[in-house]
Amino acid sequence: MAALTACGRLYDLPPPEGEPVVLKPAELATTWTDGDDGTLTLKQDGTFIADKVCIAVGWEEGLTWSGTGTWKQGSNEKQSFVGVTFDAAHPETGERKPDSYAALRQGKALKLWAAVGDPDHDYPNCVLTSPAS
Repeated sequence: MAALTACGRLYDLPPPEGEPVVLKPAELATTWTDGDDGTLTLKQDGTFIADKVCIAVGWEEGLTWSGTGTWKQGSNEKQSFVGVTFDAAHPETGERKPDSYAALRQGKALKLWAAVGDPDHDYPNCVLTSPAS
């Protein structure tokens, strides 16, 4: 077991609490807030405004982003995903498309989340919540 520990962790940080959920576009079109009061406002016309919202880009940690852009919803049978594309590249990464957010439901609360940082470290996930339904 010591040899396995020395090589690093063999699992990813688990997702936040909640069950995967498929959401309608109208349920997604709202203002989502992260734990540091960053906001992502998804509009029904497929555009968004972000203000210091947490994002995930590869293994980068602690990144936030402000700006405008477009969003699209995708889903499989069990879960919705939201992809955002910013109009301007992130000043630190040069990216315009951070990792997609996955949808969860915990009771009445809806969440969007993305894993952040190197999976060998306990960086907190990026979690956005919508106003209570």
